[in-house]
Amino acid sequence: MKFLCLSDGLKNNWKFGESPRRIKQIFHSLMATACLMLLPCLLMAHEIRPAIATFAMQPKGDYSITISLNLEAILSGIGAEHEDTDDSPNAERYNNLRELPPNDLRSAFQPFETEFLEGVTLRFGDDIAESPQLGQLTIPEIGDLELARISEVVLTGVVPYGAESFVWQWKEAFGSSVIRVLPQGEGDGVSFWLQNGDPSEPISLAGIDQRTRLEQFLDYIIIGFEHIVPKGLDHILFVIGIFLLSTHWKPLLTQVTAFTIAHSITLGLSIYEIVQLPSNIVEPLIAASIVYVGIENLFTQKLQKWRAAVVFAFGLLHGLGFASVLFEIGLPRDAFLEGLLAFNIGVELGQLAVIIVAFALIGFWGRNREWYRPWVIVPGSLVVSIVGGWWFLERTILAS
Repeated sequence: MKFLCLSDGLKNNWKFGESPRRIKQIFHSLMATACLMLLPCLLMAHEIRPAIATFAMQPKGDYSITISLNLEAILSGIGAEHEDTDDSPNAERYNNLRELPPNDLRSAFQPFETEFLEGVTLRFGDDIAESPQLGQLTIPEIGDLELARISEVVLTGVVPYGAESFVWQWKEAFGSSVIRVLPQGEGDGVSFWLQNGDPSEPISLAGIDQRTRLEQFLDYIIIGFEHIVPKGLDHILFVIGIFLLSTHWKPLLTQVTAFTIAHSITLGLSIYEIVQLPSNIVEPLIAASIVYVGIENLFTQKLQKWRAAVVFAFGLLHGLGFASVLFEIGLPRDAFLEGLLAFNIGVELGQLAVIIVAFALIGFWGRNREWYRPWVIVPGSLVVSIVGGWWFLERTILAS
């Protein structure tokens, strides 16, 4: 059967020479050339990010909320159910708004202003405050149409007398949000990442995080886990690519350990702002790493010496991807290392969950069977490579 012979054919029937090493050299060269040629157009232009809302107390009991957001996405009705504006049926509406100069976009916002203000809920104690007032709307110039334009909305209102805390809620249709409260005097402030229109926990007006250290630690573990399962599809696919080569624990542990050490290094360095790369470079390279792992699985039947080094190198890229989430949410200054550690633990638990599920579904009962490679590894690796390749195109050529 031709399908059963695919893995052998890749090694013996291609007329690239008789050595798999030659094929690998050609593939390495092609990957390097592609990355260099496409580097100028590595754009994650349409990715939807959460709105960042910063609450601050003003003199005489007033408050202000400064919200950095993608105004075009909200006006066109593109919510959190889409990771990319191009995935929405309202993409054309978004693109038309994105082409408007600031004054025209401000005019397009005016009929929507009331609905927008009603979508922001602040509850002080048992009372629901009146909808805040629009204080200021700042819209940047058009700039590069391939990049999201981040506008800034300033809302104002009055804090009820005697209130000590409030609950923030952002309309689900507007997408996810991060609410941050600036500290009064010395302190650390507090931040929450909220999704699906969920309300925050009560937040101190003084900007004091009322959660215990343990609660903060657990929150960041959950955030890290959710960044892998279910949201991190590219990270999941990379881990599956690692898993497919060998389901035996020793080679699997070698690769996972290399990946973990690597992404932990760049996650920490990026959070400390020592090493940083824009997402429009990191995300396409992450997709390229998925392609590489999938294709290499087709050319080797056991863990080679270079495999751990390659996985380590790609782990450095994935760590930069993980850091983007923490930049949005922020880390408590008085528990910076704890939050970083907790997030990393959550990421590891997410990866472990992927491996356990994959092992339970296919690895446990098929790893020592003759049919495992031609029927599982080969088609599985092809799927990994094809999906990774499509993501790479989406994040480079098709993003323009």
